Amino acid sequence: MSVVPVVHRVVALVHPPQSTFELGCAAEVFGIERRGVPVRYAFGVCTERPGPVTTLAGYDMLVPDGLAALDRADTIVIPGWLPPGEPPAPAVIRALRRAHDRGTRLVSICSGAFTLAHAGLLDGRRATTHWAGAGQLAEQFPAVQVDPDVLYVDHGDVATSAGSGAGIDLCLHLVRADHGAGYAAQVARSMVMPPHREGGQLQYTAPPHPVQMDGSLAPLLEWMTARLDEPLPIEELAAHEGVSARTLARRFADQLGASPGQWLLAQRIAASRELLESTDLPLDAVARRVGLSSATNLRRRFLSALGTTPGAYRRAFRTGA
Repeated sequence: MSVVPVVHRVVALVHPPQSTFELGCAAEVFGIERRGVPVRYAFGVCTERPGPVTTLAGYDMLVPDGLAALDRADTIVIPGWLPPGEPPAPAVIRALRRAHDRGTRLVSICSGAFTLAHAGLLDGRRATTHWAGAGQLAEQFPAVQVDPDVLYVDHGDVATSAGSGAGIDLCLHLVRADHGAGYAAQVARSMVMPPHREGGQLQYTAPPHPVQMDGSLAPLLEWMTARLDEPLPIEELAAHEGVSARTLARRFADQLGASPGQWLLAQRIAASRELLESTDLPLDAVARRVGLSSATNLRRRFLSALGTTPGAYRRAFRTGA
């Protein structure tokens, strides 16, 4: 006699104004019945005050279930919470803590991490959120160990993801943890998604723009940026400025908060990103153009800075011919 798998109940807690995309991440992974893929999840949505819930997309959605739905959930997903610094109502906090106490898994996407932090469920733990909000989360909740790079952090009972699309990464990871890599691959294939993405979210931040400064370093930075393919040791930079290497290092620290070498490496990584996105140049050629000498050095520096490889970055961001 075959055993019918128990369906895992996932409930998304929404809050106006709700991001439809972040809610859609959870709904697409947990709420869609797919041909040829066994049903393992039941998906629902609830809110603090049942009724119309405004969305960022300009329409309202009708949510008939209130917080009592959380009491029946095996996993609760908070698909964003705006504005992120706004404390949830006491009833929401109580419902989340009660759910956690009885063993329900709590999951946040993007700014939903702020809600878990308000509930005290991230204290003393590593967590993440959208890179643009990581500083605010760390400042507002100093007991939380905020990691701004990773796509998600899973502690088993509590999990957090970075911004927007990283919610899909986390949800697929949870499917893999619940039912194995094969089942997760089936779900991902039906979504035309990779079951696992390489790297962290730093690769999705905008490359730094040249610093606009009123101070004495501005001409030198422009001169350096035009010569990224050259070695540019600090002694040469200091001679160009007519100062000692120690004086130049102090100016960089005062004005940029970095050493000349650190600033130069950041520009070289930024330039390599642009070349990987816009050209088909071999990695050795990219490395030489940005002053990193070889494909091996480019891979090492790129992985250290962005948490992914140049090849993986190019596959993700290549803009085409």
